[in-house]
Amino acid sequence: MRILFDSKQPQFKTPFGTLLPEENCTLHIHIPATVRSQKVECLISLFDGSKPFSVPLTLQTQEGPYEIFRGSFSLPEPGLYHYYFRIHTPDNSFRLFKYGNDTNMEDGDLWQVSCIPTDFTVPKWAQGAVIYQIFPDRFCKSGDCDLRGKLTPYTLHENWDEEVQWQPTPDGQVLNNDFFGGNFRGITEKLDYIVSLGTTILYLNPISKSFSSHRYDTADYKTPDPMLGTMEEFSQLCREAHKRGIRVILDGVYSHTGSDSLYFDKSRTFGGNGAYCTKESPYYTWYQFDAWPDKYHSWWGFDTLPTVNKLDPSFIDYIITGENSVIAHWLKAGCDGFRLDVADELPDEFLSLLKKHLRKLRPDALLMGEVWEDASDKISYGIRRRYFVDGQLDSVMNYPFRNAILAYLRGQDDGRGLADTVMTIAENYPPQVLLCNMNLLGTHDSPRILTALVDDFDGSREEQAHRHLSPQQHSTAVERLLIASLIQYTLPGAPSLYYADEAGMEGYKDPFNRRTYPWGRENKTLLEHFKLLGKLKNQLEALRLGDIHFFHAGDGRLGFTRQYAGQTLRICVNRSDASWEIPVGKLLLGRNLQSVSTDAVTLSSGGMCILEET
Repeated sequence: MRILFDSKQPQFKTPFGTLLPEENCTLHIHIPATVRSQKVECLISLFDGSKPFSVPLTLQTQEGPYEIFRGSFSLPEPGLYHYYFRIHTPDNSFRLFKYGNDTNMEDGDLWQVSCIPTDFTVPKWAQGAVIYQIFPDRFCKSGDCDLRGKLTPYTLHENWDEEVQWQPTPDGQVLNNDFFGGNFRGITEKLDYIVSLGTTILYLNPISKSFSSHRYDTADYKTPDPMLGTMEEFSQLCREAHKRGIRVILDGVYSHTGSDSLYFDKSRTFGGNGAYCTKESPYYTWYQFDAWPDKYHSWWGFDTLPTVNKLDPSFIDYIITGENSVIAHWLKAGCDGFRLDVADELPDEFLSLLKKHLRKLRPDALLMGEVWEDASDKISYGIRRRYFVDGQLDSVMNYPFRNAILAYLRGQDDGRGLADTVMTIAENYPPQVLLCNMNLLGTHDSPRILTALVDDFDGSREEQAHRHLSPQQHSTAVERLLIASLIQYTLPGAPSLYYADEAGMEGYKDPFNRRTYPWGRENKTLLEHFKLLGKLKNQLEALRLGDIHFFHAGDGRLGFTRQYAGQTLRICVNRSDASWEIPVGKLLLGRNLQSVSTDAVTLSSGGMCILEET
């Protein structure tokens, strides 16, 4: 018999998940009586390697062959803590670790628990929201824009349905300077369509003046790219979105700028007052030169993206603290928050200051971060990050959920791995963060979800440009996406829909995941499915705010509940070869149902349902 302790289960640890300072936490550990335990203790310390403190666990009772030991503790201050158990017997003592072999610290993992600030809050409107992500150049074009201020050279496609440019220049550069003309007016005109998807948050990839179509090479933080339109047209977009109950968040790109920018001005486009042009530039201290002007630090070695010194006082004043800072500028224009590009490259001091001033400017503004891993214990450049224990971020991009859903639907996991991933994130993240986590399937940085569900081809750009799903692959991918999205929309958090995924867009990684929206050629099955999911997410409080419990995970089957304020929903997915009978409730959504009776719903292989208990 094994020693029993599962920090995710209330019979072993209460409360579940993160703690507040001085909040009491109770542990129970079940040890076989044959171990002859004389003393049991839990050793807890900060992840910084500080000396652990001991929590004694005393024998409470015996249930069958197990002796149950109980102990309580509290944590003095916010931080990321870890713990393990030491068990003393008449003959020796040994340490117990998560997934370990009970005898050697190096053979197991430490349990972790985060202590978060008492005043850590997130915007109510972001909890259980539905996010629609738009790559602005490729969503919708309306009319023409004044291009006199557009950085050159660029190519403007004549046909909306043309292929994106992927061929490098003769010297091997990929310029990303082809445009289709998607703009603010186009987005504004499509707001009723966006609302029909249940959208409550509109997330726009960068909109500032830039050279490239992706616009992560910022040229002027405070000016919209002329191809997108004017500041007034952006403000009009925000006003119309707000009328429809939609908040607008922008991409904040503060780890680097473009080399062709007001601040660096390598091409002398902006009058020769940038850091590359003169050491007297007001922006000179933003950058780090090894040998001015041609040897400078850049993002991942791309010389078109010089990195900035994030803690330079002038940069902080310009972006955060100045009276007309970048964040103040866009909030005044109508946006409701920011998603931070490469948040792991922004120092803790920068993030804390940004969050503080953002909330000072607007108490309910949202701050999300791009983090690809479990953000609770993320280590970046040798530093363990404090996103949650310092209350720096309200939400992060939830790639762990995406990866787990893909593994499950591609047959690499029978469901147990997905359930474990979900409950691990639920345990490690503050509950308020969990509810507004950006639960994504597709993004501008990953292959289209329809493609990713059936094909992980990683060939050359030329091969990717000409490779498409076969009819059989496409059919399989659609069926899998119907299931993937059901899971995405019913797990805790804010599901994020990448534009045109609801239309059945396919494509491999950048730039083929950034094609134009196929207006008039949408996959109607997917589109109606996403509309229904968005409607249910908005209508059902249990989907937006409820806790989660898995009652089945394995053999290809997933079953979990979401509960809130007396409402209980059961979500079931069957990827096994056999049918699965589920006790009946009110059927809110069902697909591939073998039968529906007064007593049960039976799912065929590939079936799924949402039931409300009555």
